[in-house]
Amino acid sequence: MARLGSWIEPHPEGIYVRPADAWVDPSQPQARALVTHGHADHARGGHGEVWATAETLAIMGVRYGEQQGHAVAYGESVKVGEVEIGFVPAGHVLGSAQIILDYRGERMVVSGDYKRRPDPTCAPFVVTPCDIFITEATFGLPVFRHPDTGGEIDRLLHRLHSDPERCVLVGAYALGKAQRVIAELRGRGHDDPIYYHGAMERLCQLYEALGVSLGELRPATGVAKDELKGRIVICPPGALNDRWSRRLPDPVTAMASGWMRIRQRARQRNVELPLIISDHADWDELTQTIRDVAPTEVWITHGREEALKHWCMTHQIKARELNLIGYEDEDD
Repeated sequence: MARLGSWIEPHPEGIYVRPADAWVDPSQPQARALVTHGHADHARGGHGEVWATAETLAIMGVRYGEQQGHAVAYGESVKVGEVEIGFVPAGHVLGSAQIILDYRGERMVVSGDYKRRPDPTCAPFVVTPCDIFITEATFGLPVFRHPDTGGEIDRLLHRLHSDPERCVLVGAYALGKAQRVIAELRGRGHDDPIYYHGAMERLCQLYEALGVSLGELRPATGVAKDELKGRIVICPPGALNDRWSRRLPDPVTAMASGWMRIRQRARQRNVELPLIISDHADWDELTQTIRDVAPTEVWITHGREEALKHWCMTHQIKARELNLIGYEDEDD
């Protein structure tokens, strides 16, 4: 009798689905790619054919140019080779999906990156029972327990209002995190214009075009310092301390990331206001998801694999580490 999941071949550069002759989130160009979401560590350019949600294909189009894409809607099933393939929401960023692989009575779910808490910019995670659950473990240690997102946004607004002569400069990943922070601010009643670094423009425009309302946004470049006093400015994390930020009015430097739980990381980036806002599942979300999915086996792609594997084994769930490379973003 064949081993469970014997038709799947994990490689350092991705997961090969042999009976579909296709790769999930390959880090190198492949003839057939199944892509969970648009972040650059999962979605690369140069593939032959790409199966993904329409939103992910649009994001890839902005980043890499037009794709030879097959759009798969949430809940839809398509046949690739001998495998039935479906996409369900992962709750990570706009268009993110878990990929369901059904073959000869076995079901495997590849989570990609995911989170369980609400996000106004994307569809929520859908629990899908399966035989093998392939999960990330970016924050797979018990120390990582993310606080309430609303409370972190309230901290940001309190700091903004307490010193109206300064602006608050928020470092946030250009795809997903930036738009989520903006939408969360709108949800807390902040209707003022929000200013952005030029690197944010195309993706914010794409989110709006895909139906995610972000309110009034203005480019920060070329704006007088006085106009930016008492305002929020969003930029990529790499711009927090570069020459671009020096034109701002004595900015309060903030960063929205799950890594802000670690004070040393905040100090290394000279972050004055660390905001623990992550688009990845924390420890409790990871373990609860495994309980909810109730798989026979758990395969762990990247992150803190050893700790999550140990938790699985102590709960009588067979687990293995895949040790995929290049799948972790330090700015999330």
